[in-house]
Amino acid sequence: MGDPLAFEIIHHGAVEGVTGSCHELRLADGRSVLVDCGLFQGAETAGDGARAGRLEVLFPVSNVQALVVTHVHLDHVGRIPHLLAAGFAGPILCSEASARLLPMVLEDALKVGVTRDEGLIARVLDLVRSRTVALPYGVWREINGRGRSVLPAGPTLRMRLSPAGHILGSAYVEFDIRMGSVHRSVLFSGDLGAPWTPLLPAPRPPYGAEVVVLESTYGDREHEDRRERRPRLQAILEHALANGGTVLIPAFSIGRTQELLYELEEIIHQHKARAVAPGVKWGDMEIVLDSPLAADFTAGYQSLAAHWDAEAKRKVARGRHPLNFAQVTTIGDHETHLRMVDFLARTRRPAIVIAASGMCSGGRVVNYLKAMLGDGRHDVLFTGYQAAGTPGRDIQTHGPKGGWVELDGRRYDIRAGVHTLGGFSAHADQSDLVNFVARMRVKPRQVRLVHGDAGAKQALAALLRQRFAGMEVVVP
Repeated sequence: MGDPLAFEIIHHGAVEGVTGSCHELRLADGRSVLVDCGLFQGAETAGDGARAGRLEVLFPVSNVQALVVTHVHLDHVGRIPHLLAAGFAGPILCSEASARLLPMVLEDALKVGVTRDEGLIARVLDLVRSRTVALPYGVWREINGRGRSVLPAGPTLRMRLSPAGHILGSAYVEFDIRMGSVHRSVLFSGDLGAPWTPLLPAPRPPYGAEVVVLESTYGDREHEDRRERRPRLQAILEHALANGGTVLIPAFSIGRTQELLYELEEIIHQHKARAVAPGVKWGDMEIVLDSPLAADFTAGYQSLAAHWDAEAKRKVARGRHPLNFAQVTTIGDHETHLRMVDFLARTRRPAIVIAASGMCSGGRVVNYLKAMLGDGRHDVLFTGYQAAGTPGRDIQTHGPKGGWVELDGRRYDIRAGVHTLGGFSAHADQSDLVNFVARMRVKPRQVRLVHGDAGAKQALAALLRQRFAGMEVVVP
């Protein structure tokens, strides 16, 4: 008989890029647990095999006891409806904040990418809500169920969530596989946040883990100093708005949008009387939030203020509203959105527009780009990762050279200014990732690198091997 504590890790996504996260922890007795079930995006939607853009879940799910969600970004949760359709019958385990936000994310994804049938969407969301189990951080939970066991008596399996500092509700997950006094431990990082992220405390690693499945999105680079990002944001905006145009910030509806609002509120609070554009002071500057989903998530963030960090709570206690301040104009219906695009494109009224999607691959930001990219008065400011194959990456790469980008099958010349502010990344950088491992009292014997481009994974692997002699670093 083999080792009853043996396990294997099977990667169903996020192995050839940064999207489609889905990982399976399979025990010797036949049971397994999934960690995330996300969409493939960008260039990873093309080709064959694991990178294919299909939504179907093609691996067996009959022995999957539970799905653990690390956070609610679509590249981690977008295929949950398809997992349910494939026959998955277990619980969806996630943090308390993620449980509140998950139905909102899936509703939008279903409307945009699957169906407009309101009845069908409602049934799917009802099923998701009925399966979702909200767990507090730091509490071990046993995962019950044996499936088709190939052993007469399998080990107990339990899991625990801890704050990951990426977006509200994000978590890394530890698994404990135990028989008697003998046990093994596996950790899945999900997406780790960086220090100095607004609203969220920085992630703290556990005492130790035998195997760590670690993200590597920024495994080959360091972020700009996050403590200086607010003055850099202010400087870029004041420079860009000097000619009376619009600064367009493509942003993910959850996480990045709320961080930007938080930082803009602080800038306005400190510099109300300072000029930001000709004839306009910061106190009068209009911030246009043109994304109903982002507005919903922002309201959700506000309702979950108990999960904010100490600094944000202090601001609220002093009567400030970091996410819902007077200068914010929220655009709801589509007709108002189109009028706003036309108005800002025609006039010289300065404005800051935050619109989804974050990689310019859809959503309302595309209409702004079509109307403004050809006009040098306007600027595009990227504050987040742009995956290969997305319009955002093309604008970021070719915009400074006076190139073009294809949007909805048509080429648009890029005359607008293009800026990148790296300190806003919600992901840990290379040093943060290495430190997450280094600060474990008991170092892992193996680290498996996922969720990163090839160069990022190889650079991080080389550094980990150099830093931790004897540690096995695997790039699946």
